[in-house]
Amino acid sequence: MKLQHLPFLLVVLLMGACNWGKPNNSPNGINKDTLAYVYQTVKQRASDCGDKPDSGCTVAIVKFPAFNNKTLLNDSVKNRLFNLFWVDSTMEADTDLQKYAHEFVSVYDQNKNDPSVKGKIFTINSSAKVLRQDSSLTTLEIGGYMFQGGAHGATVTEFLNWDTKANKSIALSDILVKDYKDKLNAVADTIFRHDEKLSMDASLAQDYFFKDNQFALNNNFSVTPLGLRFLYNQYEIKPYSAGQTVLLIPYAKIKSLLLPHTVVSQYIK
Repeated sequence: MKLQHLPFLLVVLLMGACNWGKPNNSPNGINKDTLAYVYQTVKQRASDCGDKPDSGCTVAIVKFPAFNNKTLLNDSVKNRLFNLFWVDSTMEADTDLQKYAHEFVSVYDQNKNDPSVKGKIFTINSSAKVLRQDSSLTTLEIGGYMFQGGAHGATVTEFLNWDTKANKSIALSDILVKDYKDKLNAVADTIFRHDEKLSMDASLAQDYFFKDNQFALNNNFSVTPLGLRFLYNQYEIKPYSAGQTVLLIPYAKIKSLLLPHTVVSQYIK
């Protein structure tokens, strides 16, 4: 396998478990955990790490919650972690993080003496963590940092909003009315320009990467008590140096777009 076909590299497998998910006894019940889970960690060190500390050699760490008797949710979390940073462009999407690790080991061993790699320390540190739970919703942040010897590393953050009762991931179409896109985008455009200190007629051509220089929401959002929180990752709409961009759309701004009796209904006053 050629190095140029890789986004990055990986290694030795160690699986551990810690920290059983404990209920958050919030008086209003909104933050209360309703699903039991244990955090598991896959820690991988390159075979040439020897006695070096993790900071001194190639190491990969993946941490995630394993939910009791929730196979579909667990598979969804693992799949998202699997796809966060690709070990090999030829691999198909999967939920087997051990397989993911073995592929990293194979690739690293084949290429570690390549002049472009030799002597460099690679890092992957990714995780899925529970942000909040209630009787109908579990929200997870799935993110990580990867460095593979280039000019700089990469940080990625995604979200998984899970309908606990329906046992499925939540899309915008599950909580918003039909044909919501244009209206939601218009509201978001106004908020974005306010946050960026831009007038409504200011061009987005020079400082942003929007297609056709027109503002557009992505699908990377989390359901919060205050509103729908969208996040753009590095390079998505701005240069790397600008980092991530967060855009919060308060429910009050989109009341007419919200469907009744959904996971966000508890937050609407």
